[in-house]
Amino acid sequence: MFALQFDIFEDEQRIYDEALAKIRDVEAGADFCFEEYIKLAENFGNILRQFRCSIRISDKTTVGLYEDNIDLSDKAHHDSLTGIFNRRYAEENMERVIKSLSRSNGELSVMMLDIDFFKKYNDTYGHIKGDICLKTVAETLNESLLRPDDFVVRYGGEEFIVVLPNTNRDGAQHMAEKMLMKLKGLKIPHKNSEVAEYLTASVGIVTCFVENTHDFEYFVKRADEALYISKNNGRNRYTCLS
Repeated sequence: MFALQFDIFEDEQRIYDEALAKIRDVEAGADFCFEEYIKLAENFGNILRQFRCSIRISDKTTVGLYEDNIDLSDKAHHDSLTGIFNRRYAEENMERVIKSLSRSNGELSVMMLDIDFFKKYNDTYGHIKGDICLKTVAETLNESLLRPDDFVVRYGGEEFIVVLPNTNRDGAQHMAEKMLMKLKGLKIPHKNSEVAEYLTASVGIVTCFVENTHDFEYFVKRADEALYISKNNGRNRYTCLS
């Protein structure tokens, strides 16, 4: 395509030089030949058509590359199984969220949710059912969010992280209760669970005013500590730390 464009530019320059030379010949006293100028105009018209065609091809290529880049970026930030955001997205966006909230002295709540006894679920019902279960849980958690800045990611295995900017302790606890109730309402059978006959989850929450020394790992570590407490206290519950 680029070679074609260079050929067009060369032909355009040649026609321009030829037309200029003929004008100078006429100015010097040579006879004006109408047919020669018609031929030059026709050649120039052909060049314009080729140039327009190459521009259309270039535009389509540019649009295609742009769409491909968006698609690759989208795939890089989404979990291949559940379709929700992945850990990479969380790490990149948490940096932005922390910077913003540290400047405004805002609060941030981060939840870590873990499906109770998921290994037993897989062992009982098989990995295909396990994958379906993970997709259903991810969809349920994602649908629970109401604000555009809130997001949920699959952190790994059966663990999910929910990020709630500008959310205090009460708001985070309300969201945890809402999510646990929605998961309970799914009534996904889990006969070998040690908690209930249906699928349940445990949640750890950390809520604090954001400082510029905070990072993604700090919130994950604190949320994981809260999750550990929930599990030790019997699971199917949430624990909130400051």
